[in-house]
Amino acid sequence: MSSATMVNPEQGQGGQPAPGHHHSNSNVTPGEIAIGVVIGRASEYFDFFVYAIASVLVFPAVFFPFEDALTGTLYSFVIFSFAFIARPLGTLALMKVQQHHGREVKLTVALFLLGICTAGMAFLPTYATLGAGAIVLLSILRFGQGIALGGSWDGLPSLLALNAPPNKRGWYAMLGQLGAPVGFMIAAGLFAYLLFALSNEDFLEWGWRYPFYVAFAINVVALFARLRLVSTNEYSRMLEERELQPVKVREMLGSQGHNILVGALAALASYALFHVVTVFPLSWIVLEQQRSIPEFLVIQIIGAALAAGAVVLSGVIADRLGRRNTLGSLAVAIAVFSFFIPSMMDGSYNGQTAFILIGFVLLGLSYGQAAGAVTANFKAKYRYTGAALTADLAWLVGAAFAPLVALGLSAHFGLEYVTLYLLSGALGSLAALSLNRALELKD
Repeated sequence: MSSATMVNPEQGQGGQPAPGHHHSNSNVTPGEIAIGVVIGRASEYFDFFVYAIASVLVFPAVFFPFEDALTGTLYSFVIFSFAFIARPLGTLALMKVQQHHGREVKLTVALFLLGICTAGMAFLPTYATLGAGAIVLLSILRFGQGIALGGSWDGLPSLLALNAPPNKRGWYAMLGQLGAPVGFMIAAGLFAYLLFALSNEDFLEWGWRYPFYVAFAINVVALFARLRLVSTNEYSRMLEERELQPVKVREMLGSQGHNILVGALAALASYALFHVVTVFPLSWIVLEQQRSIPEFLVIQIIGAALAAGAVVLSGVIADRLGRRNTLGSLAVAIAVFSFFIPSMMDGSYNGQTAFILIGFVLLGLSYGQAAGAVTANFKAKYRYTGAALTADLAWLVGAAFAPLVALGLSAHFGLEYVTLYLLSGALGSLAALSLNRALELKD
């Protein structure tokens, strides 16, 4: 709905007070919006990392026992990418549902689909039981997760950004990004506990299923909380006032396609680093190093805690330097960091620990501002759909195949090729940010 055609939100037809209208927006603060964003993102990331960790520790043995460990893990990472391929499809399909039936129906559909797919993974038969059919079912459920996650976009991050004080936009932008380290800490902690408490046989037979039960429960609770929030009259009115409604994709691409592309590539360094410090090193340790996996997960949990602090710090830095300057500076730092990957990951335990801790800090600083630094360029009526598709494309280009590419390159050609992969992401970010600045000057 265009702001030019809206009835004044403080008046009904004929200038009378609108029924049920609150006189001002003072009842709804950016802090309240932030709660909805943090709840939604933390639950999504927990689910995300439960699957990611299982892709390394469980699926190669359970679904690909006919292959060696490396090939089984690479196959597992192929299926891992399916959700990222499906996300933009889910965004488009369920925005159609929203256009015809409303935001509440769309989120309800996403809720049930995500719940069915996540719970379904907990009950999947293994390859030993069903053969290739088990792999097909895993693939379908993973694709379904991506559809559901794309459809769960509720517009709250954009609403938060638009309602944040001008001098605090970096601070509020980072709040939703806290979901990533928080989700990783809980997921990794759960797997570490199961590995400590169970024998390897028990873990692979039934223990790995437990985190998927927990993920299902958390997502249902979190999505109902978000549904309850966005379905209120006050939030619906604020979303309409800011024109945060779906638009036709063809119309948006014709007008704003360049903003989607630049926005997705601007944070490429951060999204590439995302899996290079979370999923890839875990697979490398499992396959190439004689090291306790639960202890390594604990180190990653410590790294994620540092990343959470770095996410918060990114808000302070961005409000002083600007979010795009912050992203550019961190892209340079990530490029420098990439050159140390071979010496740290293929070295001593101390070197691997340093790689994890430093990598997580850089991830927190960069990822804290990865969302919204460029989506502010969208015209108001395109921001809702544009922000969703920009995030989907950023995940697809930057992160979907990162574990597969990093492990495949390092196993066959050496860790130096992971340096090239991460370096290419950093250079892509710098190029996109430069292009964005040039487009702004042109306008």
